Amino acid sequence: MKSILDYETVALLDEQDAIEIIDQTKLPGTTQLILLKTGEEIWNAIYLLQVRGAPAIGVTAGFGIYLLMKHSTAADYDVFMKEFHEKKDYLNSSRPTAVNLSWALNRMERKVEQAADHFDLTEIIAIMKKESETIKAEDIDVCRRIGENGLALVKPGDGILTHCNAGQLATCKYGTATAPIYLGHERGYHFHVFCDETRPLLQGARLTAYELQSAGVDTTLICDNMSASVMKQGLVNAVFVGCDRVAANGDTANKIGTSVVATVAARYHVPFYICAPTSTIDMNTKTGDDIHIEQRKPEEVTEMWYKERMAPEGVKVYNPAFDVTDHELISGIVTEFGVLRAPFDKSIREMFDRYKH
Repeated sequence: MKSILDYETVALLDEQDAIEIIDQTKLPGTTQLILLKTGEEIWNAIYLLQVRGAPAIGVTAGFGIYLLMKHSTAADYDVFMKEFHEKKDYLNSSRPTAVNLSWALNRMERKVEQAADHFDLTEIIAIMKKESETIKAEDIDVCRRIGENGLALVKPGDGILTHCNAGQLATCKYGTATAPIYLGHERGYHFHVFCDETRPLLQGARLTAYELQSAGVDTTLICDNMSASVMKQGLVNAVFVGCDRVAANGDTANKIGTSVVATVAARYHVPFYICAPTSTIDMNTKTGDDIHIEQRKPEEVTEMWYKERMAPEGVKVYNPAFDVTDHELISGIVTEFGVLRAPFDKSIREMFDRYKH
């Protein structure tokens, strides 16, 4: 019988002109694969969190812009680029905080721009397909390397706490924050993992706990407001979380509640690690104050998971999708190139200078 880890989070079905994803809004009760063929379907899947997690969104965007341009009949480069930019801007508007969305679309654009001097429609489409597939392959490799670097920060038998879902369901394999957990599990580390349920959308309860349990990892689900309790008891030796955007100074935007976990971890001297592919680091964003935080519908808080509405009609609701964790609270940023340490503005810059030419 298949487990959730046997399915691809995002797959290109080129012959069907479609992207196949797991509809994560139905998990864990139902594993449903859906096809995305139109721009509106791709946009909705990202906005409605049918596909979610910064890396998986980036892969979806790469496949998406390729499919939307695949049957272009543009007669010249300028017409092609006008069409490209219209579709790119539309997809990019689906989730403003996750930098991988714009990163992947910009990467696809750079590939197209390389063909400006010798316009060949068939060749450009082939280049876009190859680049979109490369983005996915790199995501798998990057997550594995993040896992290796993160695993070096913990020891067998450790307790690990994670928030939201930065697992395989947020990437194409391994995950980011869960990558050290999966690699350690394969090597007999016998971690015990605490999953925050992650209100209001419950990605920890519905997704992380589900996939870790499916993999055979010793997993305990806790409410978000229980993190201090388990840390105070000494049950947590490290916190691993993912992120949607890292500013140039190390401030990090991740699922709402992450900054609370970081603050509690600092109080109880538990190291707090951000697991971030370098594609998530935005050098054009100076600090966390410059990160646009997506505001979501009040129904997610008042009624989405309840049989009956659980809040009075007309009450005001504040529902930011993310919060920003100050760099002072972060012990290290685990990337595919190694673990960055404070001062982060310096270590991030040095890492880019060394590896990102």
